[in-house]
Amino acid sequence: MSVRASIESLPWESEFFHRSTAKLNFTGDNLETLLAYQINEYDIVQAKVAASETQLIDDLAGMGFSFVEGEIDFALTIGTENAYLKAGLTAEDHIVVAQVDDIPTLRQAAESVFSKSRFRAPWYRDGDSGQFYALWIEKSVLGTFDHTCLLVKDASGAILGFVSLRHLDAETARVGLLAKIPEAKGQGVGRKLMSAAFNWCVEHQKAQLNVATQISNVAALNLYSRSGAAIASTAYWLYRGQHDSI
Repeated sequence: MSVRASIESLPWESEFFHRSTAKLNFTGDNLETLLAYQINEYDIVQAKVAASETQLIDDLAGMGFSFVEGEIDFALTIGTENAYLKAGLTAEDHIVVAQVDDIPTLRQAAESVFSKSRFRAPWYRDGDSGQFYALWIEKSVLGTFDHTCLLVKDASGAILGFVSLRHLDAETARVGLLAKIPEAKGQGVGRKLMSAAFNWCVEHQKAQLNVATQISNVAALNLYSRSGAAIASTAYWLYRGQHDSI
């Protein structure tokens, strides 16, 4: 069994998880016919495949790849009236850019909230997922991964949630991480965070905000739909690890 793809090494993930990691790309000019033995040098090889590419999914399964998680990518149009998000923030809500002093709180929250993700067993160790996203939000505050991190605070100054944002191009931005602080319950924090992200896009003259989530995260799916975002694409993540049989 074989697929047409190129192999992209993932140095950040390899260093963080202490497992040599790569990803298959199925578009571009450097595609070649890959056989299973050609990717044996990596501990983990990832593949993100459009849900409609059923033959490719079957071919990858034949090479020892296994299903990990589904992903839905949403696109929210900026510049049109959005009553749901316009009413998301109140006079008591404060939107601020996260600072270095906020990192310990945000790391702790991210490690808790993102403990379940595609970085799961048997390919990754328990705790890997939370620690990975804790580092992600730290890098976002520092501007070395996502470009900024916004906080929603209440009237007392307590952090309710965070959303990191990345410039993709002049007209498009993407949400990196979006989550409420675990202690902030029943306050509509998700809506507030989407409102903050929407307003940030308006200020930066963006036309579209992209945001993705795993299909198992029903709360996020509902939030993005209510916010007016439309489904742009669906995909599956598949992995092949050294423990997988060919």
